[in-house]
Amino acid sequence: MRAALAAAANAPGYPLTRGTPAVREAAARWLARRHGVTVAPEAVLPVIGTKEFIAWLPVMLGCGSGDTVVYPELAYPTYDAGVRLAGATGLATDATFALGPQRVRLAWLNSPSNPTGRVLPPEHLAKMVSWARERGTVLASDECYIEQGWDASPVSVLHPEVSGGRHDGLLAVHSLSKRSNMAGYRAGFVTGDAALIAELHEIRRHAGMIMPAPIQAAMAAALDDDAHADEQRERYRSRRIVLRAALEAAGWIIGNSEAGLYLWASRAGSDGWDSARMLSEAGILVSPGELYGAAGAAFIRVALTATDERVAAAAARLTTLP
Repeated sequence: MRAALAAAANAPGYPLTRGTPAVREAAARWLARRHGVTVAPEAVLPVIGTKEFIAWLPVMLGCGSGDTVVYPELAYPTYDAGVRLAGATGLATDATFALGPQRVRLAWLNSPSNPTGRVLPPEHLAKMVSWARERGTVLASDECYIEQGWDASPVSVLHPEVSGGRHDGLLAVHSLSKRSNMAGYRAGFVTGDAALIAELHEIRRHAGMIMPAPIQAAMAAALDDDAHADEQRERYRSRRIVLRAALEAAGWIIGNSEAGLYLWASRAGSDGWDSARMLSEAGILVSPGELYGAAGAAFIRVALTATDERVAAAAARLTTLP
């Protein structure tokens, strides 16, 4: 990736907003090879890290006053930020099928979930696709942890078993931050409904939301190589085993956490803030679950992204807790 970045560094001209053929073709190959999803390279659009895209999608879709945007009850805060930027109404709920007649312009899925690590089964995803199509709702799926399945196998919303073999009304968002440790590169892409992708491309072209050409070259190299992703995945698996055992021995109960880069944990007699405070006094920093929604008040989110040495140190410190 670094070699590809350096080789493409002589890039004085404006890059293509829609992405080079190389990056779009690499993304399509990766989806087919790793996830059983077929998309045309023309339906791939690079984004400047998926956080940017998630925050601005409601605006780009024209959501505003009177429009509802739905996102998971426990969720990464950027979904809510996107609703606020658009001036729309946000609704954090997992009871999507029970919604009344209000106009839902956009509904977000996040499987595997941040923060809980929950994986939605293909049958549930397929029901969400049917629900969205019946209402004319754009269904966007944030799939940035799709390659970190541990106790379950995550499936893309674009998989034929879920989408029915067509992608109308669907968007899938993919990041290289987790798979390839490219968070600092700001590299991701969106794909799905070709007509929607074309609209988003036109908006992003005029708004200057363009991925730099050297980053596109590095992204293509990353997507075409699975060995580094598999190696990193095994690092995360090893860290997960160490941290999970240490947390459980110290009295925490692990919930969900079937996939992704976090453990979702609770402890009898403590809420998430109490747990975070106790752990911080031992030199272990975690996120109180309430930061992701009121339903997370009893939990903490523990990340697997520290080095092996730091994870081992945290596990040792957990043994000293009362």
